[in-house]
Amino acid sequence: MKPAVRQYQTEDDYWRIRAFLREVFLLNDRRELSWHVARLDYWRWHGILNMGDGQLEKDVFLWEATDGQIVAVLNREEAGQAFLQVHPHFRTPELEEEMIALAEEHLSVSRDDGQVLCVWANPQDALRMDVLNQRGYTKGRWAEHQWRRELDVPIPDVPVVPGYTVRSLGDVDELPARSWASWRAFHPDEPDERYKGWEWYHNIQRMPLYRRDLDLVAVAPTGEIASFCTIWYDDVTRSAYYEPVGTTPEHQRRGLAKAILTEGLRRLKRMGATRAFVGGYEPGPNALYTSVMGTEHDLSEPWVKEW
Repeated sequence: MKPAVRQYQTEDDYWRIRAFLREVFLLNDRRELSWHVARLDYWRWHGILNMGDGQLEKDVFLWEATDGQIVAVLNREEAGQAFLQVHPHFRTPELEEEMIALAEEHLSVSRDDGQVLCVWANPQDALRMDVLNQRGYTKGRWAEHQWRRELDVPIPDVPVVPGYTVRSLGDVDELPARSWASWRAFHPDEPDERYKGWEWYHNIQRMPLYRRDLDLVAVAPTGEIASFCTIWYDDVTRSAYYEPVGTTPEHQRRGLAKAILTEGLRRLKRMGATRAFVGGYEPGPNALYTSVMGTEHDLSEPWVKEW
């Protein structure tokens, strides 16, 4: 019987979706053909709560079999984007068609000349490629490189620049400095008057997979946070997800990001993790991630339709 679709309704749906993503992730041999559970958490606690990027009740749809099993989930991240999470045993052209049609109806955004939607897809996914082409989508720019690294091989020792220290983030007193480093790293050309404070970081620390020993910083000789990365370890799948990674402009090109990335790999290996992931969209970050993670990766490409 055809799976029934409905919108997200209750908190229980969230935890069922998390379990579903873990199951699908394992069935897909731990490749990012669907979201890592940490990405769902990051969208909820950071994207939605801190940045206003969507609502669970409005922007998440579930397909369920007659026994109540989740077989697919449709969700957005940023406005005008759609991500399809599909159980590999239930994938059909009809289901993908239905999911994309629903995304066009509910997740597209309006422009002066009509609607636009971006659907993300792996280029090796022939089934989805066929559906997207038939529905008039064309490939966009800025594909996500989903770098991955096995942790059963030696991790290189990357020395830290003299005077800098790599360590875990401190207690609540250091949250303002960590927040300011994020602002400097990701908004280098914006006026400081637009900075909105540090309290948003409490939502980061409320995420289910948050561990302060995996929230790493590189501290400059002056005491300021120069570089940072946060790692989300899921012991159910024994995999970890880096998000975000950044270095403030005045401390770039000193190998700090590479040093904290590799320190993260060492900590993950000691915890029992066997695979780590990080995503990059631009040449600079991708060069960094290749130097740490190696060359193994999947692609997630944006396919865009305007009407």
